[in-house]
This record gives sequence, structure tokens and C-alpha cells, in this order.
Amino acid sequence: MSTSFMRRNGRGVLLALALWLLALAAPAVLAQAEPGGEQQQRQLREQTRQRGEFQPGEEIRQSEQVRQREQAGQREQTRQRERERAGPLNDAPMWRQARSGEEFFTTVRGPETGVLIQSEGNTWRQLRNGPIKQYGSVLLLVVLLALAVFYAVKGMIRLHAAPTGHRIQRFSVFERVVHWGTAITFVLLAVTGLAILFAKHFVAPLLGHDALGVLLVVGKNIHNYIGPVFLMFTVLMIIAFARDNLWEASDRVWIRKGGGFISGEHVPSGRFNFGEKAWFWGGVAFLGLIVAGSGLVLDFPNFGQLRVTMQWANVIHATASILLIALSFGHIYLGTIGLEGAYRAMRTGYVDEAWAKEHHALWHDEMKAGKLPGR
Repeated sequence: MSTSFMRRNGRGVLLALALWLLALAAPAVLAQAEPGGEQQQRQLREQTRQRGEFQPGEEIRQSEQVRQREQAGQREQTRQRERERAGPLNDAPMWRQARSGEEFFTTVRGPETGVLIQSEGNTWRQLRNGPIKQYGSVLLLVVLLALAVFYAVKGMIRLHAAPTGHRIQRFSVFERVVHWGTAITFVLLAVTGLAILFAKHFVAPLLGHDALGVLLVVGKNIHNYIGPVFLMFTVLMIIAFARDNLWEASDRVWIRKGGGFISGEHVPSGRFNFGEKAWFWGGVAFLGLIVAGSGLVLDFPNFGQLRVTMQWANVIHATASILLIALSFGHIYLGTIGLEGAYRAMRTGYVDEAWAKEHHALWHDEMKAGKLPGR
């Protein structure tokens, strides 16, 4: 029985033994068959060690790092393909295309109506709510604080001589109408503009968002409708006062002595001193026209302006407005509580002769000599 069993299974045993031997020899055969087999790899590693490029085990770490980088790159490519493939839970490709600034189909006609999202608008928002608001508020507060300190130290600048009772006409009716028209429209625009820029930080916490909404809607409409009126009065203001605000030799003396504000000395000047001329040309003419012009761009968006044009107009408008308001604080201060007789001059058009002689001696002399109209 055992003999027949051996005859029947002998071939199978021999075949299994042959396969086992082949399995043992296969790795060595394959290593020799590969280009630069294991022996060549060992030689290469040995040469590398001898050159000092790697320490023992360094090649393993290097190969592991390469493998990890390759795997990380493959994972990132996979994630990128998933991000670019829109699906029920992935709207990123759609929004990426919407933010590209390209124009797509729409039934609405007009500039950039085919652009769903303009990314530059966020840049404008950050600029408006960042530097313009922050530095602008600091500037306004610093100017107000400086004027308060100056008034606390100096008080109102009063006449040294007693009034004579003899009045001199300083401003005509036309000049006063133009001045007060400019002043009233400017104050309305300044108050509503500052409310649009800063009110949400103060009104909303105190009165709530509903009250803030009403305030801003009313303020916005006042701002929009008064703006063109302010431009009209600004142009009339320049026409009415430009001639008397030209440079004179006495202005050099006024600059050198700082207007006498610190020393208390009254520097002789013409109808307007250099400080008033600086306010007229730098504030009323230059900044006033910039504010009015940029405001018109914002007031009438139906002339084909692009959104980027409106954004730059808003930045220029806000910056110039804050500078103009800061300068106006000084003018308003001197015209009300800072200088005795200044407010009465613009209200009635007349000043006492003592006031004219003390503050504008050269103009007073010309008036007495009959060189100027208005006695």
C-alpha cells in the first residue's frame, strides 16, 4: 500500500520540491537581472559613505523624505482636483469663477452688469473702514483738542483799543450771502458725511439699528441733494474773494512772525492776512472743489462710471472732506469765539474802525485814503 502511494504521489512531491527551490533562488536571480542590481547599489552606497556625503542611515532618511514629499504632492493634487470639481457639497469652483471679474450673460444693460462680484470692492472697503476712518478720526480729535487748549490758554483775542463807534464796511451783501450759503451747505454736508462714516459706532449701541437706519437714510438724502448746491456756492465764493486773496508783500512778514498768535503782536496785513488766504486757496478753492467734484461722481452714477471709478471717487471724497473739515475747525474757531468782532463782521458786514486798524492795518489805511470802496 505504501509503495503504490509513493508511486502515485512521487511526482507531486518532486514538483513541490522544485517550486520551493525556485522560490528560494528567485530574489537573487531578479536582483542580478535588474540594471544596477543590489550589488551595484551596495557599491554606490559605499562610495557615497567614503565621500562623506551621508552618514550611516542617512540614505534611508533621505529616501523616506522623498517618498513623503511625493505622497504629499499626490494628496494635494487629489484635493485640488476635488476642489475644481463642482458638486452638491462643493460650490468653490462656481464662486471662484464669479470672483474672477469676468462678465457673463445678464438681461440687465449697463457697465459691468455682467460682473457678479468685483473683488476690488473688498479692497475699497478695507481702505475706507481702515486708514481713512482711523487716521481721519484721530486728525479731527487732535485739531479739536489743540483748539480747546489754545482757547483755555489764550481765550478770545480782544481789541486793545476802545471802539471808536465809526463803522467801516468789510463785506458787501453779495459777499455775505455767498459766504453764508457756502457755510450752511458745508456744515450740513460735514455733519451728514461724518454720520455716514462714523454714526454706526455710536448710534447703534445707544439707540439701536432701527434708529441708525433712519438717521442714515435721512442723512444720505440731505448729503446727496445739498452737494450740488455747495459746489455752486463754492464757485461763487472763489469769484467773489479771489482778487483780495492774492499774494502781497505783507504776507511774507506775516509768515515770518507766525501771524502774531504766539507773541500777541498784530502783524499789519491787507484785507485778508496770509492765514486767511491759505484757508481760502487751500481749503475753499482746492479741497472744496475736490470734495464737490468727487461728490458729483458719486451723486450721479448714471453716466457710465465703472465701479472702480466710484470706489476711487469715494476714497478721494472722504480723504479730502476730512482734511477740509479739520481746516474748517480753525476758521470757525476764529470766526466765532476766537477773535472778537469777527462774527459780527460777517453777520452785519461792518467792523469798527479800531478793529480794522488793529487786525488789518494796511487795508484800513487804504480805506481811509479812499483807494478802496466801501466807506
